[in-house]
Amino acid sequence: MVSSETIVETPLTPLEFLRRARTLYPDREAVIDGASRFTYGEFFARCDRWSAALQRLGVARGDRVAYISPNTHAQLESFYAVPQIGAVLVPINFRLTADEIAYIIRHSGAKVVCAHADYLEAVDGVRESCPDVVHRVALEGTREGWLDYEALAAAEEPAFDAPAIDENDLLTINYTSGTTSRPKGVMITHRNAYMNVVGTLIHWPMTCEARYLWTLPMFHANGWTFTWTVTAAGGAHVCLRAVDPALAFRLLRDESVTHLCAAPTVLIMLATAPPGDRGEVRRGVKVMTAGAPPAAATIQRVEDEFGWELIHVYGLTETAPFITVCEPRPEHRERPAAERATLKARQGVELITSGELRVVDDNDAEVPRDGATLGEIVVRGNVVMAGYYNDPDATAKAMRGGWFHSGDAAVVHPDGYLEIRDRFKDVIISGGENISSVEVEGVLMRHPAVREIAVVGVPDERWGETPHAFVVVNDGASCAADDIIAYAREHMAHFKAPRKVSFVDQLPKTATGKIQKYVLRQGRAAIGTQ
Repeated sequence: MVSSETIVETPLTPLEFLRRARTLYPDREAVIDGASRFTYGEFFARCDRWSAALQRLGVARGDRVAYISPNTHAQLESFYAVPQIGAVLVPINFRLTADEIAYIIRHSGAKVVCAHADYLEAVDGVRESCPDVVHRVALEGTREGWLDYEALAAAEEPAFDAPAIDENDLLTINYTSGTTSRPKGVMITHRNAYMNVVGTLIHWPMTCEARYLWTLPMFHANGWTFTWTVTAAGGAHVCLRAVDPALAFRLLRDESVTHLCAAPTVLIMLATAPPGDRGEVRRGVKVMTAGAPPAAATIQRVEDEFGWELIHVYGLTETAPFITVCEPRPEHRERPAAERATLKARQGVELITSGELRVVDDNDAEVPRDGATLGEIVVRGNVVMAGYYNDPDATAKAMRGGWFHSGDAAVVHPDGYLEIRDRFKDVIISGGENISSVEVEGVLMRHPAVREIAVVGVPDERWGETPHAFVVVNDGASCAADDIIAYAREHMAHFKAPRKVSFVDQLPKTATGKIQKYVLRQGRAAIGTQ
């Protein structure tokens, strides 16, 4: 028998992927950011220098370091340089207002704020409201009162004091959107992130030949942990600072991209890009989508027209983020294309590593596998957050009974695959009948004139609520409200069809592409013809 005293356990931390990639792939290309290109050896040397610089600035174990940046190599470096000195990374949504950014800086207790050139002025504008910030670092550009990132890092040797890391240590604090209240800080541990990376690679394998295009913001749930997943495989990170379809298609070709992640709204942007922006589309690209239920029509279009292979996953910032994957099965391949796309639009089954998932009713009993009975998705296991930072009440509410409550309404099909029908707050109750806005949207996305759509419930004296559709039409297409309503009534139960239609130039969205239905319900969107 081996004595337990001789066993040395390695903590489950994404920093292990750094160690392994440094050992195995020092000469492989790691990062492409415009004209800048770094091998893994060069990339990690930069991370080490910045770790040393942070320690020289007084950042210690447990201190928070906030970042406000698009997808740049400096932003990517933060996911290694900050945690390897035991500090906590706070990636901030750069599309928030200055006041919202200031709230997150204050609430997280960030000691250092690092910002891209585009956001230096905004942070300076709220300087007085963030008195606990000791240092401000300009990742690009210069401004009076700001330290220079490149100069500070270049002045250091690639050596720092490396503390022992426990897998239950706090890795990041990721702030939620805060649509109706202040954003909450989701505490993700080293173990949470590690387990999500491993689960992702089991269900969506990558090798060192992978070349990943950053169409997804790195700040959003740590780029769905692909900030570490690509490195774990030894693949290349191809940075994209803003979703520009023409540039994305060019990088797909020029950089031989093999993988990308995108919310459904980004897929729509790519699918509807003018032929001149697309050029010759690189085929065989593997695409992961999440963030909102994708329409089957969007899935079918991307796969049929572009020859891309799409996989659909589901999760939340609070679950690090993935908890289900629409796992393809051999029998799915035998179905017609439209039916395969409908199957792929489901959220699917548990990841091998994510933990236990249930769909439960108001009494916490599992709903039947009938594809009809609504329940709430709840989960417990390896990827569930440690809680909301400095918010015990919100933590207790979300984690009641030892399960994280998602707030998402779903059904479970006979094959065990779950399908989200709505956020509970978005379910439309009309004449006592529950109407899934997601279901209505999925049907109307097949209308040839519809580019994007959002359906919300609006007050009605007779029915309580009725569906109202907000539609963005394809370029050059024309359509009337009666056409949309008639199409819906032709393809689904009449009571589910929208009673009113508004044509809008664009839908209000979060920085991660989620449609802000509360804005539509509050009448703050620009409303066109009804």
